[in-house]
Amino acid sequence: MSVPLSRRKFLRRGSLAPVGATLWATAASVAGAGKDAAKPATSGGMEPIDYARSFLIGKWPGNRVRFWVESRTRVIDERAGRHEDFYQCASCKAESTFATKDLFTPDNYDFLPVFGPEDGVIFRRKAWLNPNYRTVKKAAEMWEGQTYKVRTPGACRLLATNADIRRASHDAIPIVAQTEIADAATGLRAIIEFPVKTLNVHDERDLYQVDTGPVAFPDLSRRLASFAESLSLAFVAFNVPGFADFVIEDVTPIKESDREVTKVHHYSRLLSLPAKNRLYAITG
Repeated sequence: MSVPLSRRKFLRRGSLAPVGATLWATAASVAGAGKDAAKPATSGGMEPIDYARSFLIGKWPGNRVRFWVESRTRVIDERAGRHEDFYQCASCKAESTFATKDLFTPDNYDFLPVFGPEDGVIFRRKAWLNPNYRTVKKAAEMWEGQTYKVRTPGACRLLATNADIRRASHDAIPIVAQTEIADAATGLRAIIEFPVKTLNVHDERDLYQVDTGPVAFPDLSRRLASFAESLSLAFVAFNVPGFADFVIEDVTPIKESDREVTKVHHYSRLLSLPAKNRLYAITG
């Protein structure tokens, strides 16, 4: 009988994988071809993902875990002429995988992975301010690497007007957003892409508002050792093409009668940035 392993042991086992193993999914290595293959970046943007059918699958035989892709963040170094894509996957809970009973661990926490070509990030959010909340790891050490099952839609179209956005919302058409931000001082740019899970619409006033998350938000104001070091979890909102507001998960004090009683990780840090927002209807 196999011995149940915790998620922590999976990650430790993954550290036996060769660190030099390449994980970047090129057009040849992503499952399938044509519309199932990743396509190279263009200077103006990138082709949206079909989020309903995009997954990352671990390579470790002890657990070929499958993660649903929830967002993609492309961080672009304009000076060096290179970019890296980070896939933020759906969260789960701390568990004793394949156990015969008591599947959730008593000291439970939210577990959310982000996978990049060389480095990844794991977020573990407990009810209290745990010190290992955020861990940057080599992607090859996470389930011995990943197989990218990332697909693009058969057809999509840019929603050019508020009326287009409202119509697509009323017709229950899947919508994918891209929010592009940049920092001229560092020469870094990013495209944050995500399926729009919540969309507010006011027909009489011809208004819309996106409110969706989590996404992998990159801090472009600093040049760090790796792009993965810059990533935080955030929710994004916008209602015009030219700016986006973010609420970022950060250390947050909890107060009673103006007295701080503890601190937790919570979506509390507000940031508004100039942005280029694009919305696409996934039609095929």
